[in-house]
Amino acid sequence: MKTNLVMTGDLNLLGIDDPAVPFAKLDALREADIAIGNLECCLFDPPQQREMMADDVSGYEGFYVPSAAGQALKLGGYKVVGNANNQNYGAEAILASNKNLDALGIAHAGTGRNSAEARAPAVVTHNRLKVGFVQRTSQYWSNNHEAGARAPGVATLKAYTAYQPPYYKDNKIPPNRPGAPAKVITWTDPEYLAQFRDEIAALRRETDFVVSSHHWGYGEEVLQYMKEIAHAAIDSGADVVMGHGPHYPLAIEVYKGKPIFYGMGSFCFMRTNKKLHRGWIGMMPKLALDDSRLSRVAFSFVRQAEDTSIAVQDLAREKEQVDRIARLSGELGTKGSVKGNDFVVQLEAA
Repeated sequence: MKTNLVMTGDLNLLGIDDPAVPFAKLDALREADIAIGNLECCLFDPPQQREMMADDVSGYEGFYVPSAAGQALKLGGYKVVGNANNQNYGAEAILASNKNLDALGIAHAGTGRNSAEARAPAVVTHNRLKVGFVQRTSQYWSNNHEAGARAPGVATLKAYTAYQPPYYKDNKIPPNRPGAPAKVITWTDPEYLAQFRDEIAALRRETDFVVSSHHWGYGEEVLQYMKEIAHAAIDSGADVVMGHGPHYPLAIEVYKGKPIFYGMGSFCFMRTNKKLHRGWIGMMPKLALDDSRLSRVAFSFVRQAEDTSIAVQDLAREKEQVDRIARLSGELGTKGSVKGNDFVVQLEAA
């Protein structure tokens, strides 16, 4: 039994006037047996229309799009979306968005009426193959954003940051240099990580294939807490890790024969509350499964045009981006090769 699973990064439907346009050119997405993405907006019709100000600061207000825009997800073939990220914000907006996703028949994970519901997985079935999906965010706001025992919000994996003074052997900078930059240290809260491990292990026992999805990251570097979470997910039973947050693709790692996409970049992202976005590039991973075993892992690059349509890019014209991902992934021991407009990831050592 063969199954095709496609994953995408950030889906923000602000600026989408015609739901039929964004994904019309993406046959691989629309025809996938299971398509999964990170929904970085709420399908919510607020009682009072917002004013979009040029100097708006994105954050606590979140991204709200008209509920009618959610039809784009259905037309695009999405079966599951993750909602745990820094832009699904506000109890009323989150609950309304989940209700709209339910009406569209699109499964979702990562937000809920309380922490238990927000952490609960989504499970979809294709030809008796049960795929479990969880999403967590390490990017979230401190004021009533995380789901609580009795409060709506997002499912989180709390991480910390510390700044270590330079040491000669560690930073390769003599400690007698005034102004030498500190080393940034990140790690995951042990209690959160232990609970996450248990929940992935439980999902593994109930399903055939597990997708662990994470909103995280800052800049191009794969931070230590990201590796810690990704490896914990696979050690506990996940088959693939899909990361998102930075608005450009990041490195790929193959850990214990399982792929980790640390950042898939933007996928459908025309605007925010404060500005238009142009010129980004996104990654569309495509996974082929024989029964529950990964037989092929590849990705295409995509870009979004002025008319909001998204199209697969000719890799011969994206050599700079291909070389960049190959270099970053190579630093993590991952190899791959270009075949047509796919970059095929090598899952086993040569």
